Amino acid sequence: MKLSRRRFLHLASGAAALPAMPRIASAQAYPSRPVRIIGGFPAGSASDIIARLAGQRLSERLGQQFVIDNRPGAGSNIGAELVVRAPPDGYTLLLITAANAINASLYENLNFNFIRDIAPIASIGGNPFVMVVNPSVPAKTVPEFIAYAKANPGKIDMASFGNGSALHVFGELFKMMTGVDLVHVPYRSSFMPDLLGGQVQVAFTPIPLSIAYIRDGKLRALAVTTARRLEVLPDIPALGEFVPGYEASGWYGVGAPKSTSTEIIEKLNKEINAVVADPDMKARLIGLGVPPMSMAPAEFGKLIADETEKWAKVIKFAGIKPE
Repeated sequence: MKLSRRRFLHLASGAAALPAMPRIASAQAYPSRPVRIIGGFPAGSASDIIARLAGQRLSERLGQQFVIDNRPGAGSNIGAELVVRAPPDGYTLLLITAANAINASLYENLNFNFIRDIAPIASIGGNPFVMVVNPSVPAKTVPEFIAYAKANPGKIDMASFGNGSALHVFGELFKMMTGVDLVHVPYRSSFMPDLLGGQVQVAFTPIPLSIAYIRDGKLRALAVTTARRLEVLPDIPALGEFVPGYEASGWYGVGAPKSTSTEIIEKLNKEINAVVADPDMKARLIGLGVPPMSMAPAEFGKLIADETEKWAKVIKFAGIKPE
């Protein structure tokens, strides 16, 4: 939280040193040309879906196109660094996810410090995950899965988007808290074909990525990773009902390069919060399994700092290293 508070105060003090009238005029004129939202994951990914929904609504509200520019690679660090190096003028933004908080501890030699170099603007929604298995797995509940895994140590494959991805660390937290031995299988592209085909048996996936397969019966949902059950999957229990204290959720939000003026940040925060509050947008997000979530910049910065600390402990315990 200290880093987040310092970051926020630094932004505020830096902005205060600028002449008032130009700042106000600049904020009123913004945006006067298209804005890029950089995403760190491929087109069609859960974060890409959320970025496009938000970008479309922002385009409608602000009269300028918000273009989604996916720059996958290095666990989303490539996209983050592009934004860190961009001019702090509000025309290059970052779609922030939990991966950015995880990467802060996972990668020892990053060329940037995420909390220091990215100014939080606004949250969009939570990103609850769901533990799914291929229907060939005999377990139909979490306790049955734990018993099955303990009876078959090292024989169940757990898919993820790569070492240190949110899917991986959420699974490692489950392994750490239950004592099961699952074999982590990292993928450089989508693992979904192999999960559907049974080549891998279990995954902790973002709900937008797997909800259609769950509804079609092609995957079996054992539990959501949130502390409580979710409206979008009301019949699926929370993992914490069987593994007390387990909670692992991602989130989506927007950030900008450090030194972006507080006027632009506040304007974007206001507009993003309005987008999230729109009844149609709320329904779309909930339908994707993304609980709408609105925060002020300082609140969002605190969330990022807290999550960075939480996942650093799991990464250290599991000895996770980047690929």
